[in-house]
Amino acid sequence: MAVNSQNIPVYKTSNQIRIDGNLSDWDKPFLGPFAIHNSGAKALQNTYVSFLWNDENLYIAYNCSDSNIIGKPQSKDSQVFYTDDLVEIFIDPDGDGKNYVEIGVNAFSTNYDLLLKCISPECGGWKTEIGFNIKGMETVSNINSEGYTVEIKIPFASLEKIKNGNFIKPKIGKKWKANTFRIDYGKTIEHLALQPYKSLKFGFHQPEEFAVFEVVE
Repeated sequence: MAVNSQNIPVYKTSNQIRIDGNLSDWDKPFLGPFAIHNSGAKALQNTYVSFLWNDENLYIAYNCSDSNIIGKPQSKDSQVFYTDDLVEIFIDPDGDGKNYVEIGVNAFSTNYDLLLKCISPECGGWKTEIGFNIKGMETVSNINSEGYTVEIKIPFASLEKIKNGNFIKPKIGKKWKANTFRIDYGKTIEHLALQPYKSLKFGFHQPEEFAVFEVVE
């Protein structure tokens, strides 16, 4: 299923989702493929993503084609976005461009999480909280013959504790601003997004252009 400007669905699930990198327990559509983040051009390798929720957690699954996986296992909160093949999600629950979460996971299950308090001059310029941690988050990657998969579990209880984040446990019809990304290293480094930006500025941090994620049945 391709994504343009429509709301991106986050489907409710009654399945018991195991965070193991195996996508066989996902029964909802995968969206994609991702495109070059600032042009919408076709990527060299495909990326698809799907979103689920239940009363306690948000679940995200990525399926990435990759003929040459680059990276290695590293310690938590390593800056793997500079070196490794990885996927990311940014979540801004109230859509104000402040106090939003960035989560990244490389192909070897290494993850990082940080809080973007502000990036624009209007709120004081680039301010991040590197020591921020999402309690109870789980991430597992699985390398296979076609590339790699990633599964993420994010407890809503941790998001509710973000100061000035204004996160409210979801119900049908709830909308968030968010977007998902991939950095694909190789002969050509590609920065990919589920919903590309209209702006030609480099960088994934353009919260004014985040997509609308809608919680659905």
